[in-house]
Amino acid sequence: MKMNHYSVLHTVVLPHALTGFTTKATSLCLLGKFLVFRVVLHTLAEAQRIAMKCMLTHLTRWATPTLSRAAHSGMRSSSTVASCTKRDEVALSSEDIFSREERYGAHNYHPLPVALHRGEGVHVWDVEGRRYYDFLSAYSAVNQGHCHPKIVAALTGQASRLALTSRAFYNDVLGEYEEYITSLFGYSKVLPMNTGVEGGETACKLARKWAYCVKGVPQYQAKIVFAEGNFWGRTMAAISSSNDPSSYEGFGPFMPGFELVPYNDIPALEKAFQDPNVAAFMVEPIQGEAGVVVPDAGYLCKVRELCTKYNVLFIADEVQTGLARTGRRLAVDHEEVRPDLVVLGKALSGGMYPVSAVLCDDEVMLTIKPGEHGSTYGGNPLACRVAISALQVMEEEKLAENAAEMGKILRAELNKLPKEIVTKVRGKGLLNAIVIKETKDYNAWRVCLRLRDNGLLAKPTHGHIIRLAPPLIIKEDEIRECAEIIQGTVLSF
Repeated sequence: MKMNHYSVLHTVVLPHALTGFTTKATSLCLLGKFLVFRVVLHTLAEAQRIAMKCMLTHLTRWATPTLSRAAHSGMRSSSTVASCTKRDEVALSSEDIFSREERYGAHNYHPLPVALHRGEGVHVWDVEGRRYYDFLSAYSAVNQGHCHPKIVAALTGQASRLALTSRAFYNDVLGEYEEYITSLFGYSKVLPMNTGVEGGETACKLARKWAYCVKGVPQYQAKIVFAEGNFWGRTMAAISSSNDPSSYEGFGPFMPGFELVPYNDIPALEKAFQDPNVAAFMVEPIQGEAGVVVPDAGYLCKVRELCTKYNVLFIADEVQTGLARTGRRLAVDHEEVRPDLVVLGKALSGGMYPVSAVLCDDEVMLTIKPGEHGSTYGGNPLACRVAISALQVMEEEKLAENAAEMGKILRAELNKLPKEIVTKVRGKGLLNAIVIKETKDYNAWRVCLRLRDNGLLAKPTHGHIIRLAPPLIIKEDEIRECAEIIQGTVLSF
């Protein structure tokens, strides 16, 4: 009977493989049989011979008892997969990355055209290998610097042990985190969430529940006052408190019970507090998204006094200003006031993982009962371990002190810029901004594009303002180099 390679496979190889023979001797015998047939059938094409050889190799491996688990399961080893993947990878240019996001992603952002690939400390690199100073810090989420080794170690160590349990069960990290953060900031309780906007939502819910349970506001009549120019996210509640059309336009109807007063206006705030149904006043100590707007000295002290006088909760939105960014642990610390609630986020994880928190005392926190608020990921072991590490870095490396010193140097240098281009410099610590006088020749966007070309990344806000917020680990020689880049860029117009 005439046989080809495929008949060999079906009449000789597969029967033995399927009956589970397991000795190497049997495997060698099988290989010998196959080689005899291969000589006889020498007229087959070379490609068919190679393919058959590969098939036989895999089958004899399956029959060998000393094989790896991957071979038994028919899986390729990780090294083989990695090498194939590496061969298949095609390096994308920045333009390729821009085009891919444009095609497949929602158009809800307008990024500066730079495609980042790696970060370390105060620097980031794009896909072509160009290095930049990062003067945005992911909107102050990367206060500790990109890929801080202590936070990375905390992340990877916990991720390999236990990442998520939900709050259906206890875990061995949440309590440690709760004890650490409440002791650090001096509050009785913390409610952990994930994102900054969730922290804001949580604070609003706590304020309303406190108003009904403690203050005695009639059911569903509680009001929360916000400052004009605020920004704490883009959920329905957050945009309902906004007076920026780009945030709220086209998304109504809006959340009831929210009122606005001008920022940095104590008389207007006291007038709003005349309403006994006001539960809380939520305010950023420095308005970040509005363009790093710093209130008058004493404003926060007067806010505290009014809140106490009218039995209104003082909610400090420290998501962007907190955690050493302005030169103190919290921005409210500049005036030594203690809010009733503090909302934290962003740098609470060093930019590694979404973590947010609301801090307050028992009178407020314990108004919420089991089942009335929560999050599947809120307080998960991975987030807690990362947050502990991020806070430890802030304290151990004295980031608040460094932010205060470097901020003074930066503002002193920025104030040397020509006033016909940069009309104002403002900020505290390392949360700063320059206001650009827009003309037909230059505006904030064009300045940021040229800053990028000169090795520094920043982003406009509100069209004519450039926020400048590097990681808080930046050193004096680096801050001076960056000031020179900014000065040279502005003077190049």
